[in-house]
Amino acid sequence: MLRILIADDHDVVRRGVRDVLESQPGWEVCAEASDGRQAVELAMRERPDIAVLDVSLPMLNGIGVTRQLRQALPRTEVLLFTMHDDDETVSGGLAAGARGYILKSESGAQLVNAVSALSVHRPYFSDCVSEILLDAALHDRRKSRLESFTPRELEVAQLIAEGCGNKQIARNLGISVKTVESHRAAAMRKAGVRTATEFVRFAIKHNLIQA
Repeated sequence: MLRILIADDHDVVRRGVRDVLESQPGWEVCAEASDGRQAVELAMRERPDIAVLDVSLPMLNGIGVTRQLRQALPRTEVLLFTMHDDDETVSGGLAAGARGYILKSESGAQLVNAVSALSVHRPYFSDCVSEILLDAALHDRRKSRLESFTPRELEVAQLIAEGCGNKQIARNLGISVKTVESHRAAAMRKAGVRTATEFVRFAIKHNLIQA
């Protein structure tokens, strides 16, 4: 039995993905998450073979989830299933450890093909994503600023951009306010910004949050 976790903050998307995947013999959706923190928790508990993640997840985005899963569950393959088709997001997802990337605008058959490939540990990218990767390689893409962030800095950065205060972030992540302040300062320094407003703009530009 191939066990799959789905993470997307839209219930209708999760239902649609579940229907497509469970129409395949021997495939089951073992868990569904509506935010990134829940996705990590469920993955640690269920240990799925494949995690199908949206990039734009609340609390912790799909790239941050990917980093954590690849470190903690190296046998779990990650498929990013998203609307984001820009070079930086695609490349950032692969750098985090995703081995599959397809767009939500593509057919259900692409989703099945991607999961089938990952089930035997083969990478899978749709034609559109492959073109993005080729174009990035040909134009020598500059390293994304987000790639210099630690996993914890990314978590803190996303919560800051979502409007959470230091105390709320500390409660959400189970760390001290002082530690949050340290991560906050490091994240803003790496982003090259000084104010919260500038940081929100940075977060939107780099798809940590949606506008």
